[in-house]
Amino acid sequence: MTSSVRNAWPTLAIMLGASVWGLVWYPMRMLAAMGLSGTAASATTSAAACVFVLVAKRRSISTLSWHWLLVGLGVAAGVTNIGFVWGAIHGQVMRVLLLFYLTPAWTAIFAHFILKERLTRADAALSLLSLAGAVTMLWSPELGMPLPADLAEWSGLMGGMGFAMSNVLVVKVTRTLPAMKPEMRTAVIFGGAALIASIVTLFEPMPAPPAAALLPTVSLIVIGLGVVLAGNNMIVQLGLARVPANRASIIMLFELVVTALSAWLFAGEVPGAREWAGGACIVVACVLSAWVHRPRAARSPSSAASDIAIEVPESKKKSTRAMV
Repeated sequence: MTSSVRNAWPTLAIMLGASVWGLVWYPMRMLAAMGLSGTAASATTSAAACVFVLVAKRRSISTLSWHWLLVGLGVAAGVTNIGFVWGAIHGQVMRVLLLFYLTPAWTAIFAHFILKERLTRADAALSLLSLAGAVTMLWSPELGMPLPADLAEWSGLMGGMGFAMSNVLVVKVTRTLPAMKPEMRTAVIFGGAALIASIVTLFEPMPAPPAAALLPTVSLIVIGLGVVLAGNNMIVQLGLARVPANRASIIMLFELVVTALSAWLFAGEVPGAREWAGGACIVVACVLSAWVHRPRAARSPSSAASDIAIEVPESKKKSTRAMV
């Protein structure tokens, strides 16, 4: 493997993960059209992903140490999954995803209380910028208050809060349980998502179940999607371990590009001027948040030659996406 390929593959791994996450809404809509509700689809695909991780990485099971933080991480993953999947199935995909990406605001708040990180002026400003983007996107003279317009958009907003909580809890888990391997955190995330989605399914009005003729197709999509998501998560984890956190969070915004293109191609959804303006504010907030929180050594002129060589603290390096 040449030097250029070695330097490029972690970035490509993260971009691959972002691309998968930007496309996953479409097979979820296919499952919904076949009679499998959003919460049921989230539960089954997450369960398949969890089983795949446990089987593929069974040697790591012995390193698992149970802790109350793992329960919180599983619940946060469940909220993330249900929020995104249900919102993407029933709402306008791009608007749901932009509300999902209000993470700078929620992360700053959660990190202040859970990680005891001081809420700086920069954090507050970035939170306000991302919220301003949401207000720009949601405000309409006819609708009045700039609030999510329907349950799908509220679902995306709650999913984004769950995503921010998941990322903060991952940092907390790495500090509290440093011996736990990343793949076991992945198993906890998918397992928690499957359990929470299964519980919520009990309270959701169920559509007509998939016809018997469609059951093989539904099963194949569920299992295939679970394996793809689990494998994708592990590939992204390898990339995140080799790319500074500030750069990784910017690369992950590639998901917005893939989602916008796929929503246009597959669903005919074209963002309007308010969506573009609000989305720009949210993306800028995410980029500036990554820049502000990069390691101090990365800001010095002497480190400009190669940011890959910068040593990033373990608690800042890992980021986990709890997604379906």
